[in-house]
Amino acid sequence: MSGFGALLRRNQSILLVLFLLQIQSLGLDMDSRPTTEVCATHTIAPGPKGDKGEKGLPGVPGGKGKAGTVCDCGRYRKVVGQLDISVARLKTSMKFVKNVIAGIRETEEKFYYIVQEEKNYRESLTHCRIRGGMLAMPKDEAANTLIADYVAKSGFFRVFIGVNDLEKEGQYVFTDNTPLQNYSNWREGEPSDPYGHEDCVEMLSSGRWNDTECHLTMYFVCEFVKKKK
Repeated sequence: MSGFGALLRRNQSILLVLFLLQIQSLGLDMDSRPTTEVCATHTIAPGPKGDKGEKGLPGVPGGKGKAGTVCDCGRYRKVVGQLDISVARLKTSMKFVKNVIAGIRETEEKFYYIVQEEKNYRESLTHCRIRGGMLAMPKDEAANTLIADYVAKSGFFRVFIGVNDLEKEGQYVFTDNTPLQNYSNWREGEPSDPYGHEDCVEMLSSGRWNDTECHLTMYFVCEFVKKKK
């Protein structure tokens, strides 16, 4: 029995040797592992980017967002209202500036503007006052000559000036209520006022004054005192 066991072990050893020889003849390695495929001369790299695919379908709509805060709109409405008022005032001022296209005349103390909007006498007074001025009051020969030259060169025939007898018939005063004691430049035969209705005064392009009805409309001259530096 021992002889049979020895024979069996010898045969096993022979079979093992034959198995190993067979493996070597096939070029196999017992310790070999699967490897990535490598070309004989070049490493395989990614190819060029393909064409853009078709646009996909729209996604599912998102969920409803959180509720916003309640607007305290009262104060904003007030601010908007104030802005509207400011814009309206600005438009009025710009309209005034655009209408003063005949240029400006000035002395050392005052600026003079011909406003090319036909208004009656009272409207002319208000128009100048709300802009910080007065209807022009030529209180001396120099001012009268300057305004008359201004009117003539602007191509106008007559304009309202700041003289009237609205308070007392026949007693003409400047619009600041100073009397015409030191200077006036009436046209010959004026003021006439035959029917008692000519209570306002216009200056002609010649520089002469004429009393006229206050409801008539015409261009007018505003004066503004220069601010002292």
